[in-house]
Amino acid sequence: MFNKTYKLSNGVEIPLLGLGTWLLDDAQAAQAVRDAVSIGYRHIDTAQAYMNEIGIGKGIFSCDIAREELFITTKVAAEAKTYDAVIDSIDESLAKMGLDYIDLLIIHSPQPWKEFREENRYFEENKEAWKAMEDAYKKGKVKAIGLSNFLQDDIDNILASCEIKPMVNQILAHVSNTPLKLIQFCQKNDILVEAYSPIAHGMVLDNAEVKLIADKYGVSVAQLCLRYDIQLGLVVIPKTANPNHMKMNADLDFVISDADMETLKNIEPIQNYGEHSFFPVFGGKLK
Repeated sequence: MFNKTYKLSNGVEIPLLGLGTWLLDDAQAAQAVRDAVSIGYRHIDTAQAYMNEIGIGKGIFSCDIAREELFITTKVAAEAKTYDAVIDSIDESLAKMGLDYIDLLIIHSPQPWKEFREENRYFEENKEAWKAMEDAYKKGKVKAIGLSNFLQDDIDNILASCEIKPMVNQILAHVSNTPLKLIQFCQKNDILVEAYSPIAHGMVLDNAEVKLIADKYGVSVAQLCLRYDIQLGLVVIPKTANPNHMKMNADLDFVISDADMETLKNIEPIQNYGEHSFFPVFGGKLK
């Protein structure tokens, strides 16, 4: 079991491998948490938009491990852009999961999903949302605070006025789609980058060039993709409800050579994610 951790800028330790739970309903999420914890996972990632926080909570309390040994992440809905809306949403997440605190709380997107990457950048609203995050952090409701899907200018907007710096930015980052400039910017500012969809929604699994490199190391394409992100200094949160996949995803004790890392950085970008092409917009398809 790959169980390395990374220390966030405030000293909180976060496991480099987590379990993603997007598209799992409450019952599936509860079982996935139990299975993952029994395999050795300690980091579980959910979001208000996933609508499975109740299931996540049930999983946490029905698995045979102390709460403080688990690292639980959730995300404030992208539509919550006022101070009060964010405070209410944090309390709602805590209540749904039955928790006294959240290990990592993230703003899910700089814009509401229906306006994702459109003209209105919501700079002032994000400052207000961040103030609510800071206050929840000071009260001990959350142990770490961060962002998701924030571009460099979105992050600069927060850094310009914040009292507590963001500790994390969770973004799409995988073989064939690695935003290296954004990753480097975050790392320069002591912001840990987390990679969601690190296996590209499965779309990279049939890439012949990537398969060749995976074969060289005697690993699956999925394992190679996870290890690639980890070697870039990222946290990975592959989503699965399959215990066999959880086990394989946690078997990452190999090292990709510098030459192969360079090749993987330059794999031709995926143009179409098939049924997941609307990702990560929860309010409609990307234009």
